[in-house]
Amino acid sequence: MNDFLEPGMFVRHPGAPDWGLGQIQSVIGHRVTVNFEHAGKRLIDVEHVRLEVVQLDRGERF
Repeated sequence: MNDFLEPGMFVRHPGAPDWGLGQIQSVIGHRVTVNFEHAGKRLIDVEHVRLEVVQLDRGERF
C-alpha cells in the first residue's frame, strides 16, 4: 500500500498511462484523490492500485 503518499506529490497511474501526470489533492485512509492532466480528478483506492511517485526536476511544471 502507498502509506507515504501525501497531498502535493506527483504520481502516475500504472494502469492508465494516458491519464498523464497527476498531483495528489487529498489522502483519506486508502482513498487518494488525484488531479490528472488528461483525465481530471479521480478517486483512487490504493488498496487496489499502486501509484507511481514521480520526482519533478527543478523548474519542471505540472
